Amino acid sequence: MRPARTSRKAPVEPAKRVGLFGGTFDPIHHGHLVIAEDARCYLGLDKVIFIPAYQPPHKSQGSYSAFEHRVRMVELAIASNPHFELSLIETRLPVPSYTMDTVRAVLADLGSSVVPYFIVGMDSLANILTWHKPDELLRLCRIVVGERAGYQVDIAALENQLPGLRQSLELIDTPELSISSTDLQWRIRSGLPIRYQLPVCVERYIRRHRLYMEKLRDQRQDPVGACQ
Repeated sequence: MRPARTSRKAPVEPAKRVGLFGGTFDPIHHGHLVIAEDARCYLGLDKVIFIPAYQPPHKSQGSYSAFEHRVRMVELAIASNPHFELSLIETRLPVPSYTMDTVRAVLADLGSSVVPYFIVGMDSLANILTWHKPDELLRLCRIVVGERAGYQVDIAALENQLPGLRQSLELIDTPELSISSTDLQWRIRSGLPIRYQLPVCVERYIRRHRLYMEKLRDQRQDPVGACQ
């Protein structure tokens, strides 16, 4: 009499931790890259997916660069990091590009064996109540927040209006790089240097395609002796 066969169960692979980093990235800069890498290291993420907004709902049309330019700058900026990926998923979604819809679509592509972490800056967290269905986002993702110089957010006050926020937060201590895409655009138009604030390859792309060179729209005066 032959012994009964014992069935062997396939080993269960641990769920992958994936960072989702959405933004206009107009242009992408070292502040974006630092928070993404810090989130990956602090939280043990397997990868971070950069998701350029196709049509940002918080910006008027024509106030941001063409999607193709912003995508190419992200491609150049993340090329040297094997843990960073680019997603063009928002080209498949209805416009404007609401965060909640994008996260749902990304998770549908990644499958159920993924633990998602949505990465934002402290300035974005301050505006979370204005987002589309922020309560649903909390149910789907951990919210990773990189502290940013000059921004103080009353998390307790936000919690009162968005219950569950505090429990969903992952606060990470990132270097205080006070760099913003808006300021970089202004510096370029003003002839000021942007070196060391964003990757060299991105700066070269900006210069080659003459991005952000249009006439100043704000009230700041051109600086005296600006670099050319």
